[in-house]
Amino acid sequence: MDHILVQGNKLDAGWYGPSPEEAPTLIFLHEGLGCVEMWKDFPARLGTATGCGVLVYSRLGYGKSGPCPLPRPLTYMQNEGLYTLPKIISALGIRECLLIGHSDGGSIAVVYAGGTPALPLRGLITEAAHVFCEEISVRSIQEAGENYLHKDLREKLKKYHGPNTDVAFWGWNKAWLDPDFMNWNIEEFLAGIRVPLLAIQGKEDQYGTMAQIQAIETQAGGGVEVLVVDQCRHSPHLDQEELVIEAMKRFILKAIGKRDQICS
Repeated sequence: MDHILVQGNKLDAGWYGPSPEEAPTLIFLHEGLGCVEMWKDFPARLGTATGCGVLVYSRLGYGKSGPCPLPRPLTYMQNEGLYTLPKIISALGIRECLLIGHSDGGSIAVVYAGGTPALPLRGLITEAAHVFCEEISVRSIQEAGENYLHKDLREKLKKYHGPNTDVAFWGWNKAWLDPDFMNWNIEEFLAGIRVPLLAIQGKEDQYGTMAQIQAIETQAGGGVEVLVVDQCRHSPHLDQEELVIEAMKRFILKAIGKRDQICS
């Protein structure tokens, strides 16, 4: 698989391991500037460790996916979780799944889990997810804009996003810096989550405070495990890869009923 077609839009995608008929599927949802390639080998490693199939895809306007119009609506994460992700899961015949969402991807996962029937869902892992906007987020995104315009961030991102680079960056940047985005809040979806949730956040996350993970822990409806990672910023799976992959492995095996493999 190298792409998915959803409502006529081409999404860059990769599949590793067993098919949906053979095992549950881990679905990876990337951050606000991410794409398939920026996950590196982490999804394949986690799939091998758990025996699950793995779906990784780039949202519209990212990576090698098709372009999308700008500006992105301020509800772009809600739209992705409520409408696009269910269509992808249905189109691919995914029977059981767990979501692994990083940053924006974690927020999208929360919306899907708490705002749709989410019948195939068995568990949810968030990394550095946001459920409301904070001043620290705004400051760091403003700084990213300066780095994009005046330093080397655009060239770094161009390696992954190619012709989508400006769309990917400005779609994300301008949405989060819109004055109305300070009112963005998806806490309403937390109570509707009915599956186990593992919430991970770096202690030095430059895009969000512990208030994010505290809101998830206290409001999610399906039971929450929390992992706060030392010496870690906004990307736990990159900053502390071995610790994070082991924590995710244990959570996934428990969620899919393979308790006997947790210590193996």
